[in-house]
Amino acid sequence: MAAQLGGQPIIILREGTERTRGQEARNNNIMAAKAVADAVRTTLGPKGMDKMLVGGGNITITNDGVTILREMEIEHPAAKMLVEVAKTQDDEVGDGTTTAAVLTGELLSRAQELLNLDLHPTIIVTGYRMAADKAIELLKDITHTITENDEEHLLNIASTAMTGKGAEGSKEKLAKITVAAIKSIVDEEDGKKVVDIDNIKIEKKVGKSVDDCELINGVVLDKNKAHNSMPNKVADAKIALITRPIEFSKMELEAEINISTPDELSKYLDQEEQIVHDIVNRIAASGANVVLCQLGIEDIAQHYLAKANILAVQRVEKKDIEKVARASGANLITSLDDFDASDLGSAELVELKGHGEDKMLYITECSNPKAVSIIIRGGTEHVLDSTERALEDALRVVGVAVEDGKLVAGAGSPEIELALRLKDYASTLKGREQLSVAKFAEALEIIPKTLAENAGLDPIDMLVELRSQHERGNKDSGLNVFTGKAENMWKNGVIEPLRVKTQAINSATETAIMILRIDDVLAASGGGEQGGACGMGGMGGMPPGMMM
Repeated sequence: MAAQLGGQPIIILREGTERTRGQEARNNNIMAAKAVADAVRTTLGPKGMDKMLVGGGNITITNDGVTILREMEIEHPAAKMLVEVAKTQDDEVGDGTTTAAVLTGELLSRAQELLNLDLHPTIIVTGYRMAADKAIELLKDITHTITENDEEHLLNIASTAMTGKGAEGSKEKLAKITVAAIKSIVDEEDGKKVVDIDNIKIEKKVGKSVDDCELINGVVLDKNKAHNSMPNKVADAKIALITRPIEFSKMELEAEINISTPDELSKYLDQEEQIVHDIVNRIAASGANVVLCQLGIEDIAQHYLAKANILAVQRVEKKDIEKVARASGANLITSLDDFDASDLGSAELVELKGHGEDKMLYITECSNPKAVSIIIRGGTEHVLDSTERALEDALRVVGVAVEDGKLVAGAGSPEIELALRLKDYASTLKGREQLSVAKFAEALEIIPKTLAENAGLDPIDMLVELRSQHERGNKDSGLNVFTGKAENMWKNGVIEPLRVKTQAINSATETAIMILRIDDVLAASGGGEQGGACGMGGMGGMPPGMMM
């Protein structure tokens, strides 16, 4: 890129830098974002299809939007923004990630229609902001309120979140487990309900079927005892959580020990053993009868722990140690020279259950009852992973529903209602923003339209029927993909937290606006695929590595 000053060219950007400006830059970015949205669109709804993601020797089969987008190796910077939309939706709500990505792609597609009519991007951006604000306001009119004791609706929320996923066959049992788990960890801060999902531990175990999943009031670790002579069961447990190895600490200084006779070697080894024995004696003296060690426990230490009738487990993951600390009230012990009984946690029972390699450690009736575990069973690792993703979505949305207490009907019902009301709102506007608000309303219809397409139904017929129902005042009317009819989805039990919709609309609108405001893309040379990713090659701005 060069500028002219008195006939003398002035170089501003280094040689090789590629630049795309104006409408071409916007078109490239919009096409890239739409390609990503189209990639996940077929997974939406109860009859959505799955994607198989293969890479690094791993295979993932899922229809979870955020999982698909995370695993895809997306290079285009505008397309990466859609990944961020899905991640934000997942972090904030736990479900609706595909909805958010698809809605972003459709908002950009409708904006492109306006750009082709020579409507300035600033006008489109203003109209989109007005439409999003109005949509959030209109959602209040179709919101239903519940409490944490409204178990029927909480079960319906959990079932809705799992419908269409791999665990759908056992969703009734998993929904009951989900609701029971959430209700047991509900807390209250400043008069508001708070649900900390970190208080729920999910443990996967291959074997049996998904119907054998169970909820445990306590923490379950997929670990066996360190030594066969240790007890399998400890009542009135005092738990020590140790984050360093239980072993003889060799000097880190550059010291040299000269041993010239067998007696000297024997004394040295005896001294090593005595140091380890002293460590175990200190642990026993504190009153601990259960030890969970984040690192290793050397053989001689295992021997002395077993002699002291202490149940010890080694190589426990840090996140599991922290969960046990929350549940039992224990402090993490970082130094074996400085701890006492006040650092120990407590539980009524610590017990090993199972047979052979199938044993697991159950820590139950803890001092902090707001800690539970869910054991997922399944025939293969892929089944376990799919069930875990479905269960995590359900836990998150039920937690959000308990915190907010506000729900809406699902199955495209809110989107159709908002589309109709926004079209009425657009007709009251006088400026060019009217066109932008109307396109926003049309974009919202992509959700029921996609649900119909994925179920093999005629999307036009379904949209006409849904609009007709809503115009007659049936605000909860949505698409029943199993009957192919517009029905009252609130009565059918297809419901979602209000926050799923508000978050999807807000994040999709913000991302679409951000992409529309870009009119200049500079790709530095020497960036390989990254450099070419800025709209210069591939599928209309898609880099060669992202052909979908």
